[in-house]
Amino acid sequence: MEVRASLRGEGGTNVPCGECVGCCVSSYHIPIRPQDKQALAIIPAHLLVSVHGQPNGHAMLGYLSDGTCHMLSAGKCSIYPQRPQTCRDYDCRIFAAAGIDAGGPDKTVINKRVREWRFTFKGEAEKRAHCAVQSAAAFIKNNRASFPGGRAPTASTGIAVLAIKAYEIFLKSDVHTKSAAEIANAIIKASGEFDAGLSAP
Repeated sequence: MEVRASLRGEGGTNVPCGECVGCCVSSYHIPIRPQDKQALAIIPAHLLVSVHGQPNGHAMLGYLSDGTCHMLSAGKCSIYPQRPQTCRDYDCRIFAAAGIDAGGPDKTVINKRVREWRFTFKGEAEKRAHCAVQSAAAFIKNNRASFPGGRAPTASTGIAVLAIKAYEIFLKSDVHTKSAAEIANAIIKASGEFDAGLSAP
């Protein structure tokens, strides 16, 4: 999966956004890293805020009161060629893949786009993987108390990302014989293996 490679930092994604600016008007804070040299050179310094606990050189770009990115002008990104890596990597298809919305009323525009996405599959294996991602997302969303310390993601992005990292748990034929706690622990383990590069691409 292209998105799994992106989550590992092994490559960006190629999102066919077209004229959509859903993520640009949806109240997202944008992390700016030292590597975003072109973006840093063009974004006004007073719009960047240091975040406590982040390493030196890391900053956050906020948004206007209506949720619009400061860099959006006349409905288009004014720094598109120089946009930060966070924007390049953002892929709202993760929500469509997981079968969930991107969020509440502040994500109305992006939710509309999410519901418009349609996937095609090269074979039965890809279709099963997609169903497994949705099953994983539904489990994470509905069984938070089963995770150690009740610490499962509650935000849509966290749910979708964890589901994509650990979906293989739901490809196993015996998953439905496991308790919710056992499945939750298996998800945590699979996510750790993914982050360590031990799971399949």
